[in-house]
Amino acid sequence: VQLQASGGGLVQAGGSLRLSCVASGRTFSTYFMGWFRQAPGKEREFVASINLSGSSTYYADSVKGRFTISRDNAKKMLYLQMNSLKPEDTAVYYCAATVGGWASPDYWGQGTQVTVSS
Repeated sequence: VQLQASGGGLVQAGGSLRLSCVASGRTFSTYFMGWFRQAPGKEREFVASINLSGSSTYYADSVKGRFTISRDNAKKMLYLQMNSLKPEDTAVYYCAATVGGWASPDYWGQGTQVTVSS
């Protein structure tokens, strides 16, 4: 499956952005989906994940209560609604797909830049 993320941009602290990730291929619904991010000078970190049907989600403590992950299997789309953004959320955000665990995702999107100004 190929993934392409979009929706990043520049926003003031406290603002919102919605990231999207479109998948190609016929097997989108068979992959667990997730979002990761990488800030300058830091390692890539997990942000959120969602199960095959979208009924179960998991978040990093740093974004819990502010970010919402969702998916639309019919449209082969993954979303990340980001509210109450903070400067420390500034990073390149990547969508990813995995059949097994998140230690080594099977596919990565190309990344979209999110910059939060103070």
